[in-house]
Amino acid sequence: MTAALTRALNPESIAVIGGGAWCASVIQQARKFGFKGDIWSVHPKAAEVAGEKAFGSLEVLPSSPDLAFVGINRHATIQTVKVLSAMGAGGAVCFASGFTEAQAEDDAGTDLQEQLIAAAGDMPILGPNCYGFVNGLDRVAVWPDQHGMRPVDRGVAILTQSSNIAINMTMQRRALPLAFMLTCGNQAQTHQADIALALLDDDRITAIGVHIEGFGDLRKWEALARKARVRGVPIVALKMGRSAHAQAATISHTASLAGGDAGAQAFLDRLGIARLDDIPSFLECLKLLHVAGRLDSNGLGTISCSGGEASLAADMATSRDVHFPPLSSTQRAELRDALGPMVALANPLDYHTYIWRDAAAMTRAWAAMMSPEQGLTMAIVDYPHTDSTDWDCATQAALNCVARSGRPFAVTATLPELMPEDVAQRLLDGGVVPFAGLHEALAAVEAASRSFDAQADSVLMPSSAETNIVLTEAEAKLALEEYGVRVPKSVVAQPEVARRSVEKLVGPFAVKGIGLAHKSDQGAVRLNVNLEDVVRAASEIGTAEILIEEMAPSGVAELLIGVTRDPAHGYVLTLGAGGVLTEILRDSVSLLIPSSRQAVHKALNRLACAPLLAGYRGKSAADMQAILDTIDAVQAYVIANAAHVSEVEINPLICGPDGAVAVDALIRKASS
Repeated sequence: MTAALTRALNPESIAVIGGGAWCASVIQQARKFGFKGDIWSVHPKAAEVAGEKAFGSLEVLPSSPDLAFVGINRHATIQTVKVLSAMGAGGAVCFASGFTEAQAEDDAGTDLQEQLIAAAGDMPILGPNCYGFVNGLDRVAVWPDQHGMRPVDRGVAILTQSSNIAINMTMQRRALPLAFMLTCGNQAQTHQADIALALLDDDRITAIGVHIEGFGDLRKWEALARKARVRGVPIVALKMGRSAHAQAATISHTASLAGGDAGAQAFLDRLGIARLDDIPSFLECLKLLHVAGRLDSNGLGTISCSGGEASLAADMATSRDVHFPPLSSTQRAELRDALGPMVALANPLDYHTYIWRDAAAMTRAWAAMMSPEQGLTMAIVDYPHTDSTDWDCATQAALNCVARSGRPFAVTATLPELMPEDVAQRLLDGGVVPFAGLHEALAAVEAASRSFDAQADSVLMPSSAETNIVLTEAEAKLALEEYGVRVPKSVVAQPEVARRSVEKLVGPFAVKGIGLAHKSDQGAVRLNVNLEDVVRAASEIGTAEILIEEMAPSGVAELLIGVTRDPAHGYVLTLGAGGVLTEILRDSVSLLIPSSRQAVHKALNRLACAPLLAGYRGKSAADMQAILDTIDAVQAYVIANAAHVSEVEINPLICGPDGAVAVDALIRKASS
């Protein structure tokens, strides 16, 4: 597929099939962008389209086209794609809609899409419901509308699932060099990851941005991430779906915590793809990656000639995973020499305006702020739109700093509109990152400096079995115990024989009703029950059977370990603060199964309750190895039972210095 896509994405001949304004625009945009190859209009009746001679059919074309833009109705598209495939065409952009993306309104869409895929055979198709692409590296535009791209020698590629968002992004005026803008449509045959894999073979592409509505084939994304790591090309994502509502009614805390987006975020984390939340930050991050690549740390140094800007940068950074390393003694000495005694030295630095207009002095001061502990140093400069001549000194100082050190450096306008495009281009040409907006700059630095745990194993694919059984707590604990989860000693008994049933157990006891969800909420859990009170406690609970177990020793913290089956992303492993306040605290992290012990340990350390596990204020630390053993055991159970399990939860896991005990458990599964 990669070789075939290479031909289609850099064609020397383009066939435009259909008439009307859209097809005419494809021809016009191709010529306007400087495409030097052949353009063949195909129309059964017209003599010409947009100034190009029209051929009556595909069969009479001079040769098989490298790419065809199919701008006709969906039914005719299928037959045309079949002919193109048979004649050895390189690929097709299918413009028509009305396939699976419209199945909610038209049941025929799915069947038509299957016919389209069959008609294409091995020939790559983009779409359907797709605008096509603009290749800025080779001056190729197969695009039925306006766009704002310019030819470039190297730059970033953006792949989107929205043609309108693609158009808007081509119109950016941020000096971001766009090498490729490509719309994927509904990905009937050619997956977004397939296209990105092909683009990775082009050394002129410095970074890839993907706008994702849904992942689809997870294995393709895993292959893409592996190849991107090998080639050293960073990928960032604008992923839709954070607002998806969690399940309205759940019987576990895990499903509520995980919600609709936890699996997507965990999958991106696993792939090593940083996520941005808005288009401006997405574009600014791609710009940073184009200039500097991934940053080697999240340390940030900022320089401004205003205390207000220094404070603003510091305050805005508090919500980001970035930090300001303190100045070293060497930095302090160099800064004092450059700035004199009147400036308070700190990071962020307010250097006042004593050296403004002196580019050499500004270079000395700014260069002194550049430290190996900082992944990026940025000067905050807003260029006035009236007359920015007096600000040339700042531009030159930034260029000098990069030329002198080779370390990443940025000039950041707090207001996006106060980074002029010509200044941004000058900075970019000199290796300086020109950030349009402080919010966007901080988001970009956070994303570009984020470290990821490489996961060697592929995600466990979700089953489609319909789950219709919820195991009792006793049954769930027994199932998990077989895989290594430590649980309290227990018996299941009827209330009237409760005392006789616990003769081999050591009190005090926990007495629980069987067959109830959220037992604590229904008053069906009694703790620290003495032997003489067991029958009374069991009778008051009121269920036909009760679970009686030895009380677990108190711990230093309670954790939740949960797994939910996510049809789109696999099995989501959620770790969080446990107990009855789980959903109020909402202190959780999510990964995908399987996750390595190292990745799990790192995830646990991101919890707000992590200090409790480490030994808070002189208290004993929890047995971390026992916690990790328990999580490994839960993963092992899910992997072994993936064909029919949909949900597993331990809440809480009592974590103490001498081990970890699961005192409540739930499993939801299929009957067979």
